[in-house]
Amino acid sequence: MGFFTAARQGRKDDAELGKGLWRRAHDRFHRGLDRYHQVLEGVEDDQLYAELVEIANALGALSERVRTVCVEAQRRSPSDGLDVPGTLAGVHRALSKAGNSLATTAEAAAMLRLAVGPVPVGAASVWRRAESVFEQVTDAERQLSEAPPVP
Repeated sequence: MGFFTAARQGRKDDAELGKGLWRRAHDRFHRGLDRYHQVLEGVEDDQLYAELVEIANALGALSERVRTVCVEAQRRSPSDGLDVPGTLAGVHRALSKAGNSLATTAEAAAMLRLAVGPVPVGAASVWRRAESVFEQVTDAERQLSEAPPVP
C-alpha cells in the first residue's frame, strides 16, 4: 500500500471506526491476519502451504465481517477511549477473543512450519484454532444484533 493510499485509508478508518475501543478491536484482528500471512512466507512443504493458504483465505474473509461489526458498534456507541460500553460489552469481549484466537492460530501455523519431519495430521491443529476465530466473530455479530438499538 502506497503512502497516500495508507493515509487515505487511515482517515476513512478514523471516520468509520473512531480512535478508541472499536478501532483497536478492528486493528488487533487485522494485525493477527498480517501475522498469519507472514508465517506463510516461510512454509516450504507444498501440501502444508496449500492447507495453510486455505485457512488464510477463510480467515481473510472474516476481515470484512469484523469491520462491519466494529463500524456498527462505533455508530451505536462512539468510542475515543478504552471504556467498554455496558450495552456492547459482549460484542467487545467476542471481538477481543477473536483477535487473540487469531494470534494463537498464527502461532500454531508457525509451530507447524517449524516442525521437523513430515507432519502426519497436516494443518488440523491450525484449523482447530481457526474454528474458534470463526465462532467468536459469529458471536460478536449475534451479540450486536441482540443489543438494544440506539435511542
